[in-house]
Amino acid sequence: MNNAAGVECSIAVGSRNPVKINAVYRAFQLLCTPRVVSVDTKSIVPSQPIGFNQILLGALYRAVEARSRVGSDYGVGIEAGAIDDYEWAKPIELQVAVIVDSSGRVSIGLSQGFLLPSRWFKELSSGVELEAIVEKETGRERIGETIGLIGYLTRGLITRTDLSYNAVVMALVPLLNLDLYRELPLLVDIAREFRELERFL
Repeated sequence: MNNAAGVECSIAVGSRNPVKINAVYRAFQLLCTPRVVSVDTKSIVPSQPIGFNQILLGALYRAVEARSRVGSDYGVGIEAGAIDDYEWAKPIELQVAVIVDSSGRVSIGLSQGFLLPSRWFKELSSGVELEAIVEKETGRERIGETIGLIGYLTRGLITRTDLSYNAVVMALVPLLNLDLYRELPLLVDIAREFRELERFL
């Protein structure tokens, strides 16, 4: 395992959300002494991603754009969305974190997932953001920038910061163990499939 305690690194987070910024700062302390910069990135997926592919692509694009604009050692994108793979188990909410480093290596991590009320799926799939549904159902405004829906549902035991933190830690696993993870996906290869990323190469 890498032991880079005391080594500084710069991280660009593709979000202005304080929950995500705090989660990235906490998680990267496992790898280095982090200097975190927030970058307001655009998303190339719907504001309410549905399906793992959309969630992953959204996180990847945020990570790549953030690092490209700042020239940091690492770019991090975190995207939340609903998984709808199984009719009897949808929607499941989870977060995906993607880390891109200065050499173009890409790593991915997931948070814990949890089942949303099934009646919400019709609105989600029509493009209504989860936060808007949650505000309507609970009366809690801007909950996504504080404890998140999971904080409300678990009475504060697990918060949105926890989910973001865990997703980033999972994405850090290969970077903390490069002796084991000798080969990681490369951005240049991924860009052949996702043309939207070519301008960052």
